Amino acid sequence: MMKPICPPDLSQRPLQLVAERTMNASPAVLYRAWTEHFDRWLAAPGAVLMTAAVNEVCFWEIHFDGRRYPHYGRFLRLERDRLVELTWLSSGTKGFETIVTVELSPIGRRTHLHLTHAGFPDEPSRAEHERAWPDVLKQLDHRIAGERTES
Repeated sequence: MMKPICPPDLSQRPLQLVAERTMNASPAVLYRAWTEHFDRWLAAPGAVLMTAAVNEVCFWEIHFDGRRYPHYGRFLRLERDRLVELTWLSSGTKGFETIVTVELSPIGRRTHLHLTHAGFPDEPSRAEHERAWPDVLKQLDHRIAGERTES
């Protein structure tokens, strides 16, 4: 397994959050959503540069309330259909490189998604993301629930 270069040091930024949801899609579909299909559920169509490989840099842009929000990251760990870990850098993280870890556990035909977002620079940034992640996961669930594993 390839190791990430220069993983972020979060020791001075211990603020984090956890968001969980039972999703209606399989772990395979959700893994692809996080590694290949950001523009189907989160990013603006045509505004994603992403290759799912450790140390690969990625870019995506989110459009919300008439504004554009560029995001940058790089993959730190990938375990097919089980785990996606990437850095997450945006105006919402005040330019700090945070880490989003998505763990996928099958529950029959559904999946338990456990998301940890760590390394926030301050409480307002953490609180803003804590409010947003449940809605983002709900949107993910609704937009990809009908996708099949082999798509």
